[in-house]
Amino acid sequence: MHWLKKRDLPWSTLLVIVLLASLIVGGSNFRAATGSETYESLKIFTEVLSLVESNYVDVVDPQKLLYGAIRGLLKELDPHTVFMTEEMFREMQVDTKGEFGGLGITISMQNDILTVISPLEDTPAWQVGIKAGDHIIKVDGESTKDMTINDAVKKMRGVPGTSVVITIVRKNFTEPKDFTIVRDIIKLKSVKYRILDEDIGYVRITSFQERTDADLRAALQDIWSGDKGLKGLVLDMRNNPGGLLDQAVKVSGEFLEKDKLVVYTKGRRPNNNTEYTVRRSGARTDYPMVVLVNRGSASASEIVAGALQDWERAIILGTPTFGKGSVQTVIPLEDGSGLRLTTAKYFTPKGRSIQNTGITPDIEVVTATIKAAEVDPRIHVKEKDLEGHLSNETIDEEVDAAEDAAVDAAEQALEEDYQLQRALDLLKSWDIFHKIKSTDTAKADGIN
Repeated sequence: MHWLKKRDLPWSTLLVIVLLASLIVGGSNFRAATGSETYESLKIFTEVLSLVESNYVDVVDPQKLLYGAIRGLLKELDPHTVFMTEEMFREMQVDTKGEFGGLGITISMQNDILTVISPLEDTPAWQVGIKAGDHIIKVDGESTKDMTINDAVKKMRGVPGTSVVITIVRKNFTEPKDFTIVRDIIKLKSVKYRILDEDIGYVRITSFQERTDADLRAALQDIWSGDKGLKGLVLDMRNNPGGLLDQAVKVSGEFLEKDKLVVYTKGRRPNNNTEYTVRRSGARTDYPMVVLVNRGSASASEIVAGALQDWERAIILGTPTFGKGSVQTVIPLEDGSGLRLTTAKYFTPKGRSIQNTGITPDIEVVTATIKAAEVDPRIHVKEKDLEGHLSNETIDEEVDAAEDAAVDAAEQALEEDYQLQRALDLLKSWDIFHKIKSTDTAKADGIN
C-alpha cells in the first residue's frame, strides 16, 4: 500500500477515507459499532475503488461507481430495500400522491426476476391483460436479468401517449409474449363504491394513498345514508399492492372499535417496535362484511385483511395473499437521493407473521368465469323491444338505450366475477346463519 502515498488519490476514494476518518476520530466508536470485519471490508472497498479509478482502461464516473457499490450492497438484502437516485426518489413521492405517467403496474423482485405484484385497475397495463405474477423478462427488447427495480420503473414510465413493449412469461404461456402498452397519466382513484343487487354495499380499494381513509369514510357515509335496508358490505382489495402503513391503520379503523390493535411491528431497534391501534372508529361497525383478496393483495391490504380476520370482524374470501410482511422506512440522503430500508416485520393482532405465507382466506375461492346458460330471448322481451312500439315523449330513447347498455355491461362483469358472486351469496344468507347460530346457542343454554 506504500505506493498509494506517492500518488494523488481520486476524489471519491478520498471521500470514503475522510468519511471513515471522521467516524473513527469523531468519537462514534466506528470499530465497535460495525465490528472489525466490517471495518476491514471497508478498507478493501476503498482500495478497490482507488485501483479502478486509477487503472481501469476507460475513465469512469465516480458517482456511477459509488451508486453501483451501494446497489450491490443492498442487493444482498431483501428485494424491498432499495437505493433511489434523486429522480427515482421524487417519483416515489409522486406515487403516494396518486398521479404519475406510466403503465399502471406494481413490480417487485422475486428470485431475481422482475415480477408484477398487481396491475392497477383501469390502467393501460390492466386493459391489455397484464396479470399478477407475470414475469417481465424484457423492456423494449432489453433483458431485465440484471436490471434493478428503479431502472425498470424508469424505462417503463415516460411521456403519456408513447408506447413501451414488455415481454412477459406466464405459467400458461408456451413462450414469452410481447405486450405493447401505451403510457398514460395514471390517476389512482383509490376508492370506488356502489350498491350491488340493491341490498349489498360494495367498496373497492385499489391502493393506500394519502387520501384513502378520507375517501373511504365518504364512501361509507354515502352507502349507509338513509334507510336502504342493506344486508352487508363487500370490501374488495384484490390486486391491491399496498401503500402507506398509516392509511392501512386508518382504513381498518372504519370497521373496528376504538383502541383495537390493528398491527404491530418488530425490528432490531426499539423505535421500530410499535403498536398501531384504532384512534378513530368508523360511524358503524356492526354490519356483516366480506373481504375479497387474492395473490395480488399485498402489504397494507394484508394488514387490513389480517386485522379484520383476527378480530372476527369480517370473513376473508378469495385466494392466499402475496405475503409481504415487512415494513420499509424511507430515508432522504444528503444529495437528494433516498434509501428505502426494511426496518421491521409486522404482525397481525394475534401475532401472526405473514411474511412469505400471506393471509389465508376463511373461504378459499379461486377465480373462475361463470358462463350463463343460453336463454330464449323471447322470455325477456319488453315493450320497447317490439317492432313499431310507441315512443315515450318524456324520455330520450337514445340516452335510455345507452344507459341500458352500460347497465348490461356492469351486470355481465358482475356475473362473470365468481369470487364476488360468492361474497354476495354469503351476505344474503347471513341472516339465516345468524338465526341458526342463535338457536344452537339457546339450546346449549337450555332455552326452549
